[in-house]
Amino acid sequence: MSTGARNATTRDLQALDARHYLHPFTDFQALAGEGSRIITRAEGVYLYDSDGRQVLDGMSGLWCVNVGYGRDEIVEAAARQMRELPYYNSFFKSANPPAVELAALLAELTPPQFNHVFFTNSGSEANDTIVRMVRRYWDLLGEPGRSVIISRHNAYHGSTMAGASLGGMAAMHGQGGLPIPDIVHIEQPYWYENGVDLPPEEYGLRAARRLAEKIEQIGPGRVGAFIGEPIQGAGGVIVPPDSYWPEIQRICREYGILLIADEVICGFGRTGRWFGCEHFGIEPDFLTIAKGLTSGYQPLGGVMVGDRVAEVLIGRGGEFHHGYTWSGHPVACAVALANLAIVRRERLVERVHDEIGPYLQRRWRELADHPLVGEVRGVGMLGALELVAHKGSRTFFRDRGAVGTICRDHCFANGLVMRAVRDTMIIAPPFVITTGEVDELVSRARRCLDLTAADLGIR
Repeated sequence: MSTGARNATTRDLQALDARHYLHPFTDFQALAGEGSRIITRAEGVYLYDSDGRQVLDGMSGLWCVNVGYGRDEIVEAAARQMRELPYYNSFFKSANPPAVELAALLAELTPPQFNHVFFTNSGSEANDTIVRMVRRYWDLLGEPGRSVIISRHNAYHGSTMAGASLGGMAAMHGQGGLPIPDIVHIEQPYWYENGVDLPPEEYGLRAARRLAEKIEQIGPGRVGAFIGEPIQGAGGVIVPPDSYWPEIQRICREYGILLIADEVICGFGRTGRWFGCEHFGIEPDFLTIAKGLTSGYQPLGGVMVGDRVAEVLIGRGGEFHHGYTWSGHPVACAVALANLAIVRRERLVERVHDEIGPYLQRRWRELADHPLVGEVRGVGMLGALELVAHKGSRTFFRDRGAVGTICRDHCFANGLVMRAVRDTMIIAPPFVITTGEVDELVSRARRCLDLTAADLGIR
């Protein structure tokens, strides 16, 4: 923190913030009236605000601080790289050692069909890049008409023009003339809301077959790819039935279209496997990566490009007219190397799979008995509580989102970050959380559910 910021009061910082800082995904006027929470430091799984309050970060920042806060090895790696080479671009036939080393490491960590990476600054930019690559791939194969990419309603793939178009968030599409052409959407595999008439496995097949229906509707010769998060994160931690992804894979192969796994949230261990596609047993042609790549210590994203696509882009493509000033930034790549070294040395992916993930899921599911909770779901270090108006009936609240907001605000007031997606409360804690801290998280979550129920007059 700067000297000025250290001496400023919370009110001073909130006033400056309201005058000058436009926050992402925010009602600017409402926030200015309420005042921002000023987070000043963090350690382990805890945040501390400008008034000294401790908050358990149940969301790993934004699904990203996998190794926890305060890892000196990462800070030191960034400082060393800044002294040696703080920046140079990857244009002009140039590279830098951290970017080259990270590219090789990612080829080692990802499934065997991935041997090439294109670096970006975020998952949003990575998905923009994938749109360009998918269309370039088909163009080079002499099928430029295969420009349509199919996604899902309520999916999240970023907030840039292409990323927000790929996503299926109605509120985002309501602003700015989205989606852009040749991006369409099908039903999300949300059994709790959409599959009331079917067992989960049958519903999973039905939801997956929406893809084949859409391909036939558009015309198989026009569809280039399908994109999906293995588990939809910002959509509400939507865990598809086990039948869903194998059927999606089968349909993609039947029609010869590319399969894109957006691993921005699931990637680097959150499901208990290095990548969510491995958890569900699928073999995509692209992986979108970001967040856990650096544990949020530096902005970095990328596209893992499968051999099937890379061979065409490299062998037939000539110049690919796309890239970013910061692609392969040496400091960001050095941070990623340090972060992934921690993940491997401390066997955090194995810990999520064998120890802390099962413990979190067991404790999390104890909240199923709460009168507000209609469904508990989760995998690894992901969890969701579906809040309902009438327990056992799948009756959602009429004003969807209002109750989730009440619960979210109780959470922060009681020292817990638990995010609300409509009326679904979600968590994604750091991989280093202890069993005692999981107990604390669940205890605080139950208290906040109780407070929310009391506000609604529910017992």
